[in-house]
Amino acid sequence: MTIPRSYLFVPGDRPDRFDKAVATSADFVVLDLEDAVLPKGKTSAREAIRSWLSKGGRAAVRINGIGTEWHEEDKALLATPGVAAVILPKAEEPAALATFAAALPQGLPLVPLIESALGIWNARELASVHGVMQLAFGSVDFQLDTGIETEGEALLYARSRLVLASAIARIAPPVDGVTIALNDEEQLRADIKAARSLGFGGKLCIHPNQVLAVHEGFAPDDATLAWARAVVAAARTSDAGAVRLDGKLIDRPIVERAQRFLENARLLISIEN
Repeated sequence: MTIPRSYLFVPGDRPDRFDKAVATSADFVVLDLEDAVLPKGKTSAREAIRSWLSKGGRAAVRINGIGTEWHEEDKALLATPGVAAVILPKAEEPAALATFAAALPQGLPLVPLIESALGIWNARELASVHGVMQLAFGSVDFQLDTGIETEGEALLYARSRLVLASAIARIAPPVDGVTIALNDEEQLRADIKAARSLGFGGKLCIHPNQVLAVHEGFAPDDATLAWARAVVAAARTSDAGAVRLDGKLIDRPIVERAQRFLENARLLISIEN
């Protein structure tokens, strides 16, 4: 399975948008039962999702968090055929996440949404819970919890901690938070570039128009593909532990990084074709 790059959120009480979201080719459409749905609409949203899934739909579902009054009924929905993954908000306590993961249908991918100071602090343990496919950064709620008013460098520690936790747990690179400026493509692309440079593998989307930019921003670029092919080719023609390429020393870790990049590129190409 390729690394998911885009998660497109759709309010669970707007079934008229479900098929349109799927048509965007987002890696995961996320039918949202949490923040996008008011308390009075939770039950009807849950039934709308169940009805759509029962007719052959397939999507991830963001349920309400552990300890909320809607959590248990949301969790029961996850046994419905067509649920492709579950997004669990407010993931903070590793023991609670492990208990939740153990009760999921077998093989259902789990994406904990890290949205608080405690969640960031426990990121390594959360990433290591069996069944976790990928961590996601709820940057807006994290800022609310911590009182951090700006983005960019102010969130560098939190983002880096998620990347390191994912690497230690040997799971997919994490997914960055949303860009709330819906009509600012320049800002979106800058956010994508920054996230990729830090080691993120994708991004949460809140509008269909963001999906294409995310896919382009996390796609293998021609220059890096050419570099990776040259590195692998140079390594194959040498019996030494390190070789020179364009005046630079190429040793085993660099070769392995190039090989990983090419493999990820092949996976993306096979999925999109």
